[in-house]
This record gives sequence, structure tokens and C-alpha cells, in this order.
Amino acid sequence: MRAFVFPGQGAQTIGMGQDLADAYPSAKAVFEEVDTALGEDLSGLIWSGDIETLTLTQNAQPALMATSLAVMAALKEEGIGVDAASFVAGHSLGEYSALAAVGAMNIGDTARLLRLRGEAMQAAVPVGVGAMAALLGLDFEAARSVAEDAAQGEVCQAANDNDPGQVVVSGHKAAVERAVELAKEKGAKRAVLLPVSAPFHCALMQPAAEAMASALDEVDINRPSVPLVSNVRAAAVSDPVTIRNLLVEQVTGSVRWRESMMYVASEGVTDVWEIGAGKALSGMIRRIDRSLSTRAIGGPDDVKAAAEAFHEG
Repeated sequence: MRAFVFPGQGAQTIGMGQDLADAYPSAKAVFEEVDTALGEDLSGLIWSGDIETLTLTQNAQPALMATSLAVMAALKEEGIGVDAASFVAGHSLGEYSALAAVGAMNIGDTARLLRLRGEAMQAAVPVGVGAMAALLGLDFEAARSVAEDAAQGEVCQAANDNDPGQVVVSGHKAAVERAVELAKEKGAKRAVLLPVSAPFHCALMQPAAEAMASALDEVDINRPSVPLVSNVRAAAVSDPVTIRNLLVEQVTGSVRWRESMMYVASEGVTDVWEIGAGKALSGMIRRIDRSLSTRAIGGPDDVKAAAEAFHEG
């Protein structure tokens, strides 16, 4: 059994997806569809812009989705549809990429939702008020305890449970800085502030959650052709109403990535394909469960190799 997983923010690079668009007409059509939906030349920014502008949350989110969906389109040209997977999952914004891949939302709506999501997350907290930090070498319970102790009346939450030795905390800047020091005292190998523009996946994102609730009410969500393993539940969901509610909850809730991958393994998945930019999820997955085999698919050569292996298998 196989799962397709879709990366989140931080995987963006200038030039991502350009060789795919050159090699596969259907991949090029995905970028064109996203450009049309947003009414701008996002693909021009992705392929020849500057990384600072691409990294802005409102640009990075639809850009990463477009790149992932371009990979899916290229795979389809090679005879591999999304039904080759038994589950899909995405890390934070990657959940939207996953839903578009399985037909729960169309690409244009997904691009517009991610643009709004990025803008709403950025607007929810003034720059400099919030922060995020990665705690390395502590398990989730230890990291959650550190976050609670560091809060001291402010917000500090375990935001991303990425793998057994990497938990990201999010909240007010001073509280997150306290968490960094506390984590070191508790034996963390490293604890570092992250170069992010807002404190994602914590209670400070409530205004963004409300904005997404309104936006999602205006969008059709269909039953996905392959079940989604939700960030919030770390279990499979297919009901459109549930998916809509979980996408709102996800803005302030923890990304339960470690548990999500443990779930797919427990359901019989042996192969995980990372669809889109970078290889960050593959690294996490290997640290979560060595029995899961990973394949990162981001360019034409990766697509060809995956197709060859798939059709031989």
C-alpha cells in the first residue's frame, strides 16, 4: 500500500516545477490555472522571482500547492493516478494540496483559499509579536510540557509534532524564547527560533481561523476519491462537512504529523511518495518509522523513475 504526502511551507525554492512544466503539458496547465485563479503571474515569481517575495506566506502557500499538483499531473501523464495511493496527507498547507489532488476541491478554489489563508495568517498577529521555535531531541510530551511551563499567561503551544525528535512550538515571542531556554535545560539537543513571519498553529491564529471559516463556506468540497489523513485528527476522513470543519480547526491546532504517519503505517502502508518541492517530509518519515520506504518526486527525472518502478511493480 502507498500514501501520497504533500509538503508545507519552507520547501519553496526559486525554479521549482519549471522543468516539469517544460516536460509535461499537463503540469504547465496547472501553473496556468493557478495564475488565472489568482489573476497574476505567480509562476513567473516561482520560476524567476526572488526568494524573499516567494517566501511571503501568501505567495509560498499557493506556489507550493501548484508545484505539488503539477507533479500529480505529470504522474498522471505517465499512467499513475491518485488512486495509486490508499491515503493522502499534507503538512499544514499541504493538506490543501492533498485535497485538490483527490478532487475534494478544484485547483482554482484551492489557490484562492491558500492566498487568503496566507494573508489571514500574516494579518492575525503583528510582525514581531509572535514566534516559532524548533525543539530538537525532546519527544512530544516533553515539548508540550516545556511550552506549558513557558507560557506564563501568554500563548505557547506545541504546534507541529514532526517526528520523534522534532517538535515546533508557537506563540508569543517572549514565551517562545522562554521555551527555547527551558528546552535546553530539559536536555534538548538544540532549540532554535525559526525564521517565520507569524506564529502558526496556535491560539494567536484565531482571527485567521475565522477568516478561513467564512471563505470555506463559499467553496464546494466534494468527497475525496482517496481518504485524507487529517493533521488535526491523525486519522482518515472522507466526509466533506468534517473536512471543512477540520480545515478551520487546523489553523489554530497542532499538525500531528508523527501520529499521522504512524496511522498510515498501522493501516498497512509501506511506501510513501512525497509529492512536490523538497524532501523534508521524507526525512521526518524515516525518523518516525524506518519500515516506511520514501520517494521524493519533484522533477521530471523523479516522475520517470517513479513511473518505471510503479509499472514494473
